[in-house]
Amino acid sequence: MAGLPMALLDGINGLEDLKRLPREQLPELCEEIRHRLVDVVSRTGGHIGASLGVVELATAVAVVFDSPRDKVVWDVGHQAYTWKLLTGRNDRLDTLRQQGGISGFLRRDESPHDHFGAGHAGTALSAAVGMAVARDLKGEHHDVVAIVGDGAMTCGLSYEGMNNAGHSNRDLIIILNDNGMSIAPNVGAMSRYLANVATNPLYNRVRDELKHLTQRVDAMVGHGVQEFARRAEESLKNLVLPGVLFQEMGVRYFGPVDGHDVRGLVDALEKIRQLKGPRLLHVLTQKGKGFPLPADVEKFHSRAPYDPSTGELKAAGGGPPQWTRVFGEAVTALAAEHPELVVITAAMPTGTGTSIFQSRYPERFFDVGIAEGHATTFAAGLATQGLRPVVAIYSTFLQRAYDNIIHDVAIQKLPVIFCLDRAGMVGDDGQTHMGLYDLAYLLAVPGMTIAAPRDAAELIGLLRCALARTEGPFAIRYPRDKTPADPPPVSSVPAVPYGTWETLRRGRDVALLAVGAMCAPAVEAAEALKADGLDATVVNCRFVKPVDRKALDALLREHHLLVTIEDGVVTNGFGAYLAALVEGLTPAPSARVVAHGAPDRTYEHAPRGKQLEAAGLTAGAIAARVRALVAAHAALSP
Repeated sequence: MAGLPMALLDGINGLEDLKRLPREQLPELCEEIRHRLVDVVSRTGGHIGASLGVVELATAVAVVFDSPRDKVVWDVGHQAYTWKLLTGRNDRLDTLRQQGGISGFLRRDESPHDHFGAGHAGTALSAAVGMAVARDLKGEHHDVVAIVGDGAMTCGLSYEGMNNAGHSNRDLIIILNDNGMSIAPNVGAMSRYLANVATNPLYNRVRDELKHLTQRVDAMVGHGVQEFARRAEESLKNLVLPGVLFQEMGVRYFGPVDGHDVRGLVDALEKIRQLKGPRLLHVLTQKGKGFPLPADVEKFHSRAPYDPSTGELKAAGGGPPQWTRVFGEAVTALAAEHPELVVITAAMPTGTGTSIFQSRYPERFFDVGIAEGHATTFAAGLATQGLRPVVAIYSTFLQRAYDNIIHDVAIQKLPVIFCLDRAGMVGDDGQTHMGLYDLAYLLAVPGMTIAAPRDAAELIGLLRCALARTEGPFAIRYPRDKTPADPPPVSSVPAVPYGTWETLRRGRDVALLAVGAMCAPAVEAAEALKADGLDATVVNCRFVKPVDRKALDALLREHHLLVTIEDGVVTNGFGAYLAALVEGLTPAPSARVVAHGAPDRTYEHAPRGKQLEAAGLTAGAIAARVRALVAAHAALSP
């Protein structure tokens, strides 16, 4: 597919060029865009499925509305590749998700056409309502458009935004991109509702007949009868649909319409644009339309580089498995020993490795959709009845459930196990998906156990340890990366003793206290320091909370300098937590605790290794920091 001529696309360097294109050429342009996306993402990797599904929709929006004057708010960047391409970024599309290139998500600092930054689902409606209110308060006149995926309609925030939009009666256009799938197949009542709207033949027949009747009567009699017919249509909708949800919330509903008929979409949007108040256009699309693997719907949501002709993934390097797979296989094996174990995820069965469990124990697996807060409180409810819920959610998405963790789990001391994939630096997904904050936000939760394995065997042992606990939440974090070595059989791994650390290397000059994936670079740094005559102890602080007090007391007696190493933000992280604990000891120890982690800033999309390097979390950078600290300590000593 690479190298195909792009006769129309090559002439579009911005929205002005697009708007000059004859309408009859829009379908051809859309096909060129689709080829371009498949080709580029085959090399960069990325969220190809959703972007292919909205090629015609994004093109129609770009034709009808006047961005950046009109505000177009996309719900997550998964849908936005075509938007990027049409708004002057086609010449940079080959840098998508690459270090120094354009983001795979929406960023206000990347383009004036990215009106709201977004990497997580469910934010568009609330942001768009805010923009509409700001427009009215400032006395301005422009359109505000929110483009929401149907998967985002499982988010509570989307309902809150729509409720406010309907109540306020602000002028707002909502486009519901309904492909019947977010990442995995959509779940829940909203999914069924939208399917009924799209397929109910009685409603669609009544709607079409009333439309023609209204037009004929209006031509003969006038507006009064037209209004009567409109009200009759609303009454009939209530009879033939399971519930007119949007209209009952004060949002006028239109559709469903074919999301791959670009000229039809342009016509529909131009008509809806002339109306006022909150209104919603329901657009039916096919996720991944035109992708060479039409059946592989979940896997092409976000895909590593692939062959653009076949869609098959390019051969990956060998070596140990990903942490995600080790977790999925381990929790599935442990389920045979623990019939009370159940697994919950929030629309990410493959991404979290829980699809392995789902295949073996479908009746004990629960995908609740993009609803992390509900997943957490749902787990709390299960735990009150003696079940052992394992909640598998990316670190960045668990941020959305913080109140639920405290209010529903921790305060009630319920034994919910949280397994946080993508902890630490996350790689090409960049700023919005970083798992750098979980240590900081979970350390503040009362009664929370926080653990981080250094290898695959320890992950299995920590899962066993968590299942043995009967009170309070237990979080286990691990990165988006390969494990250091292949895992042993699950049956051969005992539980890690609760609250214990492990000494990996003994030294006399300085102690390196490493968390999880930082153990390997800490050991490597210690070997480098040995060449300088510095003898370093390295401790695997697999339990971040509670602290192993026996091990800590021994370290304080034997060393004057303790350096914590964590792949998380240094602000309020493990090092800060340990330093505060040590400072409060009586009698006060002479040892100093220094935190080494990710500095307090955001990190751009790049390979995970480059991000670790930028944060000073490589072996060489750790060794350099320790040398500087030891030298400074020596200079201050009498």
